[in-house]
Amino acid sequence: MNFVLKIMNNAHNHIRRQSGLAAVEFAIVALLLFTLLFGIVEFGRMFYVFNTVQEVTRRAAREAVVRWIDTGSQGEVKNLALFGGDRLPAGAEIATENISIEYYKADGGEITQPPVDPEDNIYACLYPSDLVDCIALVEVSITGATYQPMVGLFPFLAVPIPASTVTMPAESMGYTG
Repeated sequence: MNFVLKIMNNAHNHIRRQSGLAAVEFAIVALLLFTLLFGIVEFGRMFYVFNTVQEVTRRAAREAVVRWIDTGSQGEVKNLALFGGDRLPAGAEIATENISIEYYKADGGEITQPPVDPEDNIYACLYPSDLVDCIALVEVSITGATYQPMVGLFPFLAVPIPASTVTMPAESMGYTG
């Protein structure tokens, strides 16, 4: 009987010595697991932002060739390109200030005498004159953005987002007549 009590006492002491070991093991494994998990999420968001820059540029160019916008009020087109906001959802690094919309003549020259409205532009394209330039091309570019990681564990991911440029031929630019 003493032998059984001695074994039970030793087992009890062994369990008491092991009681904090599971918590320590969990802390080590959890640290590695969460670092890996946050790394996967961060890389996924980085690729989302890099790929979405192309889509935002294309959307802005498409909006700019089918609707009339004054050079001073391009905000509506930029907001539509950013899916309705002033910053990209889940990618605040891309904002309206990073989007540039430029208009060019058919030969690629800059517009020096811009048309007043879409009808004026259509007329200038059909009947060239020295009074008004014809907007034939619209160029949209996104530059100057840097990816910023959400998690502070990955500061090495703060990298410049590649510039994106799309040039499209002007269409109606809002002409409804």
